[in-house]
Amino acid sequence: MTFDQLFRILKARWKLALAIAASIIVATLLVSLIYPKSYQATASLLIDAKPDPVSINAGLGASGGQSYLATQVDVIGSAAVAQRVARTLGMENNARMRELWQKETDGKGNMQSWLGELISRGLKIKPSRESNVIDIIYQDADPAFAAIVANTFAKAYIDTTVDVRLAPARQYTQFFEERAALARQKLERAQEQLSKAQREKGILATEERLDVENARLNDLSSQVVALRGLRSETSSRDSQARSRPEQIEDVLNSGVIGSLKADLARQEARLEELSSRLGQAHPSYIEALASANALKSKINLETSRRTASLGINNSMAGTREESAKQAYEEQRARLLKLKESRSELAVLERDVESAQRIYDTLQVRLNQANLESNSSQAGITLLTPATEPAKHSSPKMTLNMIAAVVLGSMLAIIVVLTIELMDRRVRGAQDITQLLNIPVIGILPMSDSSTPRLRSWHKKPPSGGNNALAVN
Repeated sequence: MTFDQLFRILKARWKLALAIAASIIVATLLVSLIYPKSYQATASLLIDAKPDPVSINAGLGASGGQSYLATQVDVIGSAAVAQRVARTLGMENNARMRELWQKETDGKGNMQSWLGELISRGLKIKPSRESNVIDIIYQDADPAFAAIVANTFAKAYIDTTVDVRLAPARQYTQFFEERAALARQKLERAQEQLSKAQREKGILATEERLDVENARLNDLSSQVVALRGLRSETSSRDSQARSRPEQIEDVLNSGVIGSLKADLARQEARLEELSSRLGQAHPSYIEALASANALKSKINLETSRRTASLGINNSMAGTREESAKQAYEEQRARLLKLKESRSELAVLERDVESAQRIYDTLQVRLNQANLESNSSQAGITLLTPATEPAKHSSPKMTLNMIAAVVLGSMLAIIVVLTIELMDRRVRGAQDITQLLNIPVIGILPMSDSSTPRLRSWHKKPPSGGNNALAVN
């Protein structure tokens, strides 16, 4: 169908089309005037999607973006927030609300849930596409009530968010308090066992005590080595004194023995002189011989004294060596026992350190949980509170009338075309060409008396000829 054909059809049936369009426009106008007016109040919230650095559950807000805002939209529209709004407004104490609940539910179910569903009917949530702002829109016939409910929804959402954040923090606080108490008891028991072991073993500072005992053992070892060398020397000198006493150094270096040997040498020289001059039976020779023997006895006595002192020195050196060895062995045993005790104490010290670390870690987490459980920050700011709207939001007269004109016109065209298809008329040369499939050779002006005949051509086409004559 061409535009010319459509225009001819509308021109022919303009009264019907106008009646249909006018009826729709008038009906829309009447409905818009009769329909009760409603008002929309809007409260804007700024959502901070950044995680709380103090929060244990800081990862809940770390995703950010539209997914986080979508979650917040779901929270605002949740039953928990709606029921909180109903409780805040005191709807359950309203006699009219109770009567309406009894009427609709016969007193069955939970009134709080029913009130939450009722108050949510006028709620609309509109998140921003390019920012973290969410608009809470509430629609009601009373503009003041719409503003109150919108602000109440905003406050209920903020309070619910705080509760959602604080609930796990409080649970964590209780958990860490119990664990910290157990860790403190374990730490006290470990410290008590360590103190008891230190008292029993007489060790306070194991490292210092071990250093002192090691130094003492090293000193005794040095003494044993020195006394062993001294014992070897005195033993050698004692053996030499027993075999060749006159060759020992003490005898050779003795001034008394040397003086006696000099006197003996002079006396023996005198004996030789007296023997050769007077003979051995002479009293002078006998007296000199007695003096020489006396000198020899003195020399032997002094030599025996010197050798005896070497034996005593050897015996004393042996005694000192044995004492040093015994002291060394005792110190070594004490050091080994100290090391064993130190190993036991080291285990207890590690237990104390481990218990201390666990307790400190739990204390840090407990302080963090306490800080979060006492925090009322939800990361949400009421950017613009709702105010009482001055103009109604629906019905929208201008929009409704534009829609009525558009829809009425479309419906009128559809109805006219439908009727035209059911009762087809020839309204121009193009209709003849389409209906008869023959060319038009000319167009004559149409008179009023020929109109009925032309209208029936499409039913009784001419029998002869392949050309048609159009009448205008």
